Amino acid sequence: MNSPALYLIPVTLGDTPIDKVLPTYNREVILSLRHFIVEEVRTARRFLKAVERSIDIDSLTFYPMGKHSDAATYSCYLEPLRKGESVGVISEAGCPAVADPGSDIVAIAQREGLRVVPLVGPSSILLAVMASGFNGQSFAFHGYLPIDGSARSKRLKQLEARCASEHQTQLFIETPYRNARIIADILAACQPTTRLCIAAGLTTEQEYVRTRTIREWKQTKLPDLAKIPAIFAIFK
Repeated sequence: MNSPALYLIPVTLGDTPIDKVLPTYNREVILSLRHFIVEEVRTARRFLKAVERSIDIDSLTFYPMGKHSDAATYSCYLEPLRKGESVGVISEAGCPAVADPGSDIVAIAQREGLRVVPLVGPSSILLAVMASGFNGQSFAFHGYLPIDGSARSKRLKQLEARCASEHQTQLFIETPYRNARIIADILAACQPTTRLCIAAGLTTEQEYVRTRTIREWKQTKLPDLAKIPAIFAIFK
């Protein structure tokens, strides 16, 4: 694998066969590693077993990216890399450091001049932009919107205005059990001609991707996405 590196390892977005969404090269990298910085140890172990059933999980070292971890802890996690051993970073789903933990660790590695290698894999943000029919030359991802109803409505109107003024696609997400609520809020806050793309369960058997105007969505039976991770995009 050439010189030691911090490998950013994408994970499937659901129970999708590994070979359907991840390159063979990723498997080669994973099998060469003995140190993994992970968002959650249990799911990381499950993912590695899905990559290679015969992998000796107990011979690997896992460093958790807990909610209360700080820069000093993350710096310690990179000690194997400083000594010449490559380290992998794994988040819960999709690409680490993109709408998922990992960026703080990457920032430390970059400051120290350590080699950082992002691997190819599924990103719900890019997949949603690709499938939406919206502007793929200029787009912004905003993560979670405010939970408070009035604050969320105000934010949606702001994003809608940016769509028009900057000709820019606006993307955001919500916790699956709140998907129905955010869809209702979008339909209430946005103008009838604004377009909304709902992209859920991407790359899985539950995949659902539809783009319609707000007016059309209001006349359509809405999908039940209560348990399915989804990403939402609006555009004028």
